[in-house]
Amino acid sequence: MNALNGNIQADLPLYDERRPVLNWRPRKALRHFRQLLKDKERTEEVFHIFEALPWKGMRPAGVKFLSSAKGQAIRSAEPYLPPMLDDHAALRRMPAGSLAHAYCDFMEREGLSAQGLVDEFALFAATKPKFHDQFEWYMNRARDTHDMLHVLTGYGRDALGEACVLAFTYGQQPSPAHLFIGYMAGLNMRKTVPSKAPVLHAIREGQKLGKACPRIIETALFDLLPLPLDEVRRRLNITPARYYKQCHAEWKALGVDPYDLLGKNLPAAGVEQLAAAA
Repeated sequence: MNALNGNIQADLPLYDERRPVLNWRPRKALRHFRQLLKDKERTEEVFHIFEALPWKGMRPAGVKFLSSAKGQAIRSAEPYLPPMLDDHAALRRMPAGSLAHAYCDFMEREGLSAQGLVDEFALFAATKPKFHDQFEWYMNRARDTHDMLHVLTGYGRDALGEACVLAFTYGQQPSPAHLFIGYMAGLNMRKTVPSKAPVLHAIREGQKLGKACPRIIETALFDLLPLPLDEVRRRLNITPARYYKQCHAEWKALGVDPYDLLGKNLPAAGVEQLAAAA
């Protein structure tokens, strides 16, 4: 099978030793974070931040999982997630109320596709060296399960929801970039819309929820997709995010749309608050 088209060769090494060792570059991370603040849809900036703040534990975690029988079984059953997750016709044949239906509902409502995130990553990786090893599959799953985390946790694609998903992911695989983006975004939200909204508590709660949940990238997703969403959450020990909902309630009471914290559609009172916070 051809590794380039998303399939996996049985004889690929676990880890290509030619992969470079990434060093911390906090100034670069901050520069790309500022670009991300201007437009949260600039997903390419996120990949630059992760490159600038690498998690040293990614290699041992991936190699350990790939060296296990469970890891190889999931790798065989789910060789490449994007086309499997983008086949909504197949997912819709699973029972109503299932994780599969919730995932399709979310992706269709938001106008997203799993391949879309792959395409964003390709823009970032266009000039990077290519390595063909089993570790590539593991890293791809870290990317390709991001939108599934929104569905499993109930966090939306608003600024706080994205920050909380990143904090949740940090609880699972403690990459400094997850924590950096999550809390920096939270501080920016507090500055942008001064209120009693427990923003940092919400992000911390997401971190705790992620730590209590088995690693999603090391979970057989297609075993979970046919199951009722509530049952999947129980199995994964994902409980409701209380502070996230409190933040939304606080902002709405101020006339602020949680999905518009940058103020593009704020009422006059909200605009005045933004000016005071600047």
